Amino acid sequence: MINPFKTKRGLGRGLSSLIGDVGVSSNKNKLSISSIIRNKFQPRKIYDKESLDELTNSIKERGIIQPIVVRRSEDQDDKFEIIAGERRWLAAQNAGLHEIPVVEVEANDLKSLEFAIVENVQRQDLNPIEEAQGYQKLIEKFNYDQEKVAKFIGKSRTHIANCLRLLSLPKDIILLIEEGKLSQGHAKILVGLENSYFLAKKIIDKKLSVRQSENLVRILKSSKKIKTILQDPNLKNFEESIQEKTGIKVSIRNKKNNTGQITFEYKDLDQLNRLIMVIKANY
Repeated sequence: MINPFKTKRGLGRGLSSLIGDVGVSSNKNKLSISSIIRNKFQPRKIYDKESLDELTNSIKERGIIQPIVVRRSEDQDDKFEIIAGERRWLAAQNAGLHEIPVVEVEANDLKSLEFAIVENVQRQDLNPIEEAQGYQKLIEKFNYDQEKVAKFIGKSRTHIANCLRLLSLPKDIILLIEEGKLSQGHAKILVGLENSYFLAKKIIDKKLSVRQSENLVRILKSSKKIKTILQDPNLKNFEESIQEKTGIKVSIRNKKNNTGQITFEYKDLDQLNRLIMVIKANY
């Protein structure tokens, strides 16, 4: 008999391995769709409509071949929470089914999250942000570290670290990744850059490859360094003098026509109040 939970080779822990860690009902049951609720730890938020429609048509023709995995809900009586198979559950609803085959397991919240992440990562169903958020939940909620996540998922620690770094990007760039407009390879180049959104739009508009994007960032960084080196030494001394008096970082930008701007960078209200006092006292 074909194992419905057979995992792909090369990954850390598959569904069959996880199921071996928990209690499984001896009977494969059928449950009404209305008695099943989505996994509260489901990392996947976005479903491709075309792909879901194809699965719906397949279920109409052949039914559900692989049962979904559920556990009894801790929050709602007489309900079962999906652990693996939410996409099949959604497609079954679209196909007009009233009952679907399930395998019931005994699993705590950690196992539920592990099931959901493994299933989606193995099927490559998650976008990079959803994948990163799944790893972040394991770390923050269940005290995993990056090494443990890497071993569990079957990916390198570098991959896990690069995924998590994407979450530090501005929200508008995260949205571009979720929408599939910006790849993970492009996005990781932008981490930590002040003008990241400008660069992201440039990458998308010009359809730059990852290599071309890296070169663009390298050129912009070099240009910024040259500007810093060419800064008037008198202005630099003036910046340092103001910083000593106020305790606040200051930058002066002077243009060729001798117009420009002075920027004070304060970290809290105390620093702001101190700056205001110094200005009032001297001017």
